[in-house]
Amino acid sequence: MTNQIKIAVIGVGRWGVHLLRNFLADPQVNVVAVVDPHPERLAAVKQQFNLDEDVVLTTQWEDLKKVPGLIGVAIATPATTHYALIQDALQQGYHVFAEKPLTLNPAECRELCQLAEQHRLILMVDHTYLFHPAVERGKTVVQAGKLGDLRYGYATRTHLGPVRRDVDALWDLAIHDIAIFNAWLGQIPVKVQATGTVWLQGGEEQGEMREQGEIITIYSPSSPSSPSSPGLADLVWLTLTYPDGFQAYIHLCWLNPDKQRRLAIVGSLGSLIFDEMSLSSPLTLLHGEFEQQGNQFIPVNQRQVVLELEPGEPLQRVCSSFVVSILNNTLSEVSSGWVGTELVEILAALTVSLGQGGKPIFLNDEYGASCPDVGNANP
Repeated sequence: MTNQIKIAVIGVGRWGVHLLRNFLADPQVNVVAVVDPHPERLAAVKQQFNLDEDVVLTTQWEDLKKVPGLIGVAIATPATTHYALIQDALQQGYHVFAEKPLTLNPAECRELCQLAEQHRLILMVDHTYLFHPAVERGKTVVQAGKLGDLRYGYATRTHLGPVRRDVDALWDLAIHDIAIFNAWLGQIPVKVQATGTVWLQGGEEQGEMREQGEIITIYSPSSPSSPSSPGLADLVWLTLTYPDGFQAYIHLCWLNPDKQRRLAIVGSLGSLIFDEMSLSSPLTLLHGEFEQQGNQFIPVNQRQVVLELEPGEPLQRVCSSFVVSILNNTLSEVSSGWVGTELVEILAALTVSLGQGGKPIFLNDEYGASCPDVGNANP
């Protein structure tokens, strides 16, 4: 196919392989290079995907600057490397698709978004859940008022491993559910709280990693993590408060054998439940309300509706959205760099609360930046 977009994939570990698979399958894309510091990974993907001999396979990011006609890069490397890689890619004139989180520092995120605007380039973050058919359908249900007056939300994301050594359970897991709540509600939190427990990685074991900068970047310089809560939290409880007073409660744990991926919003007329572990009914609308009879509240209008979903792999949808954004020169309305920045700002505020034993943190100018209207990337 002529006029294909030339893209390079940087990082082909667990997630990068899936990005490579989807970009290779897109008829509008020509994957011209793959970068990974591990030669054995490059050899593996060459064999797995039967890559053409003219696809550049290299362990050095700098080699991409020699690839003619390169338009965009997809970055699936550790979050600690994102800032430098994305900054360099934008300065080289490449559109950028980055694995979440955008970076581990809100100020860096804002800087990258501004840099992309200055160079009139697309900066998009891989918040895959925002492209999940269940999340897309759920948003229409909530915003159509089918739940009545919204009362509260809750989510649980637990499993037995993998245990990260670079970030805690908050940074590893929370971004998904926060992104879904924000999308369904059409709001971002104004106040957050977090408490947590450390069992596996605490004390001096993490001190060296912090000094090397692998973790300290996630803490606000003006509000560092409390010395009384060292290590990486394995269990975290979050409370998000939105502008209209709606509250969402999130349970995160990576050492719980009871694997759950469940999120719900409860309203006066029923509840909407996204249960990713349910293959037959991932999105369910449970109708039900109370009717007062004397001094009693009687449940009425109870019924269950399994909502039909459009077919499609969420990751394929997000990769395709990046390609369309480049072709149309228009920022993604769903997962732009600014959306990614909002989520990092929320995580940074939650980190401060976690370090201070659950102190409420208000998202103000320190943690929250005004995001411009999503529109043309070439103003």
